[in-house]
Amino acid sequence: MKTIPGFKLRKLGNEFILVGESIDLVNFNKMLTLNETAAYLWRRASEDPNKDFDAEQMAQWLMEEYQIDENTPLPYEQALNDAGKTIRQWLDAGIVTE
Repeated sequence: MKTIPGFKLRKLGNEFILVGESIDLVNFNKMLTLNETAAYLWRRASEDPNKDFDAEQMAQWLMEEYQIDENTPLPYEQALNDAGKTIRQWLDAGIVTE
């Protein structure tokens, strides 16, 4: 996966929204709101738009952020599952490419 350049993460109250910076990226029928964890993942994924990431990489970021030992099976499996769901949502929203 790679993030599509041109989206800016903005904080709105307790949530975050992704805003397209160019008119080509603006779709007012779709507004993507992110919770704090998804916003953290977006920041990590979009740090280098040329670098690939996948669900396993995102799960590792979650484990690091929440200081969970990656040898603990259930939390890692949950992080991997959550990362996969997030990627599917981002693909559906058109903010990442495969």
